[in-house]
Amino acid sequence: MIPLLDDMSLGMALLLFGGCALVIGVVGTRLAGIVDDLADRTGLGEAIAGAVLLGMATSLSGIMVSVAAALADRPTLAMSNALGGIAVQTLFLTIADITHRRANLEHAAASLGNLMQAGLLLCLLSLVLIGRFAPDWTLWQVHPVTPLLVIGYLFGLRLVDRSRDNPMWRPAQTRETQEDVPAEQAMLLSATRLWLSFVVLAAMLGISGWLLERCAAVIATQTGLGQSVVGALMTAVVTSLPELVTSVAAVRRGALTLAVAGIIGGNAFDTLFVAASDIAYRGGSVYHAIPDTVALWVALSLLMTGILIVGMIHRERQGPAHIGFESVGIIACYLAGALALLLAP
Repeated sequence: MIPLLDDMSLGMALLLFGGCALVIGVVGTRLAGIVDDLADRTGLGEAIAGAVLLGMATSLSGIMVSVAAALADRPTLAMSNALGGIAVQTLFLTIADITHRRANLEHAAASLGNLMQAGLLLCLLSLVLIGRFAPDWTLWQVHPVTPLLVIGYLFGLRLVDRSRDNPMWRPAQTRETQEDVPAEQAMLLSATRLWLSFVVLAAMLGISGWLLERCAAVIATQTGLGQSVVGALMTAVVTSLPELVTSVAAVRRGALTLAVAGIIGGNAFDTLFVAASDIAYRGGSVYHAIPDTVALWVALSLLMTGILIVGMIHRERQGPAHIGFESVGIIACYLAGALALLLAP
């Protein structure tokens, strides 16, 4: 570690924390447009581009926080950042829902790809819970659930891609349904320039995440908040800002499938934060090194994702205050989890 970052004051840590948050927010906004154009230019489609390109790129800052924390023997910070990020990103989907005034976002962005990605997320989160309650067995300090997470994620992406080419189920089309149709102007852009811009912006997110971990460690120690609170309610929120800004930006561009896929696909990828943290953590199984308050976020994320799936299948056109029951339920779950964490002894 850089000595200056190890010895910085609380004020400097908060200032640098805010600066990283600003960079992550600005870069995330720019990424939405680039990935939307890449989805059209390469023929990937918004669901796959949102899950793979946008989901992975916007998650770079978060994975850097978790891996750096695990390497520094701070498993609670690593896991609370990873699991809190999944919950807050699901919460951010309700904000994108509010910005789409014509109909509920889950109705307008109905797609088989998004449903399958949400199902994949449920499976991956369930594996994390299995790791938590399974025997504390490790091989080279890595728990057996860790490779299963990686294999499950890759296999799930393959199924999502195959379902796009040969769908066995289709959502009913309504006046509010927004189909994924390539934009003509995107086909005129240089693919090389788009990929280069994507790589540069993604690298900026990764560097910002590495700096955030150092700031978070200082804030947790000097304020007495603890790694659980700082990880779940601070670094998780900041590293999830790209998902918020990209989803809102995608909604405003009319790329509704991309908006939902970016969140759900990003959440599925974020479960790999846990796998990466387990590999980086040298104290044994990272699943068994976290308190119950952090494990609670796995259960909450499962519940929030389940509510989201029900909402996407039910497809309520217009609920009170322009949001559906799924958004109300997701908000209630997140607030309950935040309150439980703050009141925990």
